Amino acid sequence: MLRVSIPLRSGALLTGRLSKAVLLVLLLGTAVLAAGSSTRGTVERVLDNGMKIVVREDRRAPVVTSMVWYRVGSIDEVNGLTGLAHVTEHMMFRGTRRLADGEFSRRIAQLGGRDNAFTGRDYTAYHQQLSAKDLGTVLELEAERMSSLVMQPDVFAREMQVVMEERRWRTDDRPRAALFEQLYATAFTAHPYRTPVIGWMNDLENLTIEDAREFYRRWYAPNNAVLVVVGDVDAEQVFRLANRHFGRLAARPLPRRSPQVEPEQRGIRRVVFQGAAQSPFLMLGFHVPVLRDADRDWEPYALEVLEAVLDASEVARLPRLLVRESRVASSADASYEKFQRGPGLFVISAAPGEGRSVIELEAAIRAEIGRLAREGIAPDELARAQTQLVAQHLFQQDSMFTQASRIGHAEMVGHSARVFDRFVARTRAVTADQVREVARRYLVDDRMTVAVLEPQGLAPRKPSLPPKDARHVD
Repeated sequence: MLRVSIPLRSGALLTGRLSKAVLLVLLLGTAVLAAGSSTRGTVERVLDNGMKIVVREDRRAPVVTSMVWYRVGSIDEVNGLTGLAHVTEHMMFRGTRRLADGEFSRRIAQLGGRDNAFTGRDYTAYHQQLSAKDLGTVLELEAERMSSLVMQPDVFAREMQVVMEERRWRTDDRPRAALFEQLYATAFTAHPYRTPVIGWMNDLENLTIEDAREFYRRWYAPNNAVLVVVGDVDAEQVFRLANRHFGRLAARPLPRRSPQVEPEQRGIRRVVFQGAAQSPFLMLGFHVPVLRDADRDWEPYALEVLEAVLDASEVARLPRLLVRESRVASSADASYEKFQRGPGLFVISAAPGEGRSVIELEAAIRAEIGRLAREGIAPDELARAQTQLVAQHLFQQDSMFTQASRIGHAEMVGHSARVFDRFVARTRAVTADQVREVARRYLVDDRMTVAVLEPQGLAPRKPSLPPKDARHVD
């Protein structure tokens, strides 16, 4: 689902769906602002130990976003040890040889900054936002926990309780989140994307401190990391600071990454999840390609446009045809991510309208997909989708944190910041025939997994507040 977040002068955010006319006006204004900003582009360098440094100078405010990305996520876990990437992320805040438990974050707070971390299928990332003059301190602290993490048994035991409560809060007590988990576990039969980033509860209950120590030893090395810095900095100075703090750390041999290919699906897969929900919900997942060759691949860009055609505004096909006109759905969304190390999944999610069944809803969605694959899209649909995607791309450049996040994400899956330089041209180059072709080729029964939330007529337990020290998982 394509949405935009627009910073307002008051510091608030205007979020949600925007009409084509509003987007065009905002797009023009954003383009002018971007052209007049002091952002100077992106510079890269690799230290002798293999650690990559990416710097983007942005002089609009005397602040900086610093992120250290490790090319390790749930994709690198094995059966019985799921959740280790996320658990290790938690432990990275729990002390080193020189830093006491929690001292890392206390130091950042004393500088007036903010810090946190997140774990995904393909990566683990640690980030700080603070005054640019304190960047050296941050890099010193990050180098310390890259090389000298200490895990104490009592601290590990407490943190595992936090992680398990986080799983309950994020998934077990949220039927739609649990359904999404079941969708992936069914759509993927061999690839590790089938396991949740936060891990299966039984695995979490049986993880040991030595499991976490070994995971850290295997993956937390400078030659498996990328430092991304965006803000009011001089690139050469950042490279000197990075070399001073990270350059002294020795590279280590990394585990061999075996090819992980999901077997071809043949026939529809279905899963029904019975949850304590008040209403049913439906998800359709289709196996689709992701971006591998940034110069040649066109299908991922066409799939992004298809996502926008289906769900990028109130006049997009899903909300217009299924929610407002036929009322077979009370809500309908589409989502697709082209930057992944593993295979892609194009997901359509919907809730049936009042008095309508999940069976009717599935039939309506599949009928609309079939019609799009046969008839294609109109010129105004294509233009609107492309405009919305380009607008979102430009809006994201207004945030230093989002700039750093996009760069780091691209690096983790084998691309670089240069991939975004091509985004507008590649998106504008997508044709209506290409959108029709990816729908015809990929949104088909043999690639489809259907996941249904079947309510049990019970009111779900009210989700509690997030547990203390909960970390973000994708």
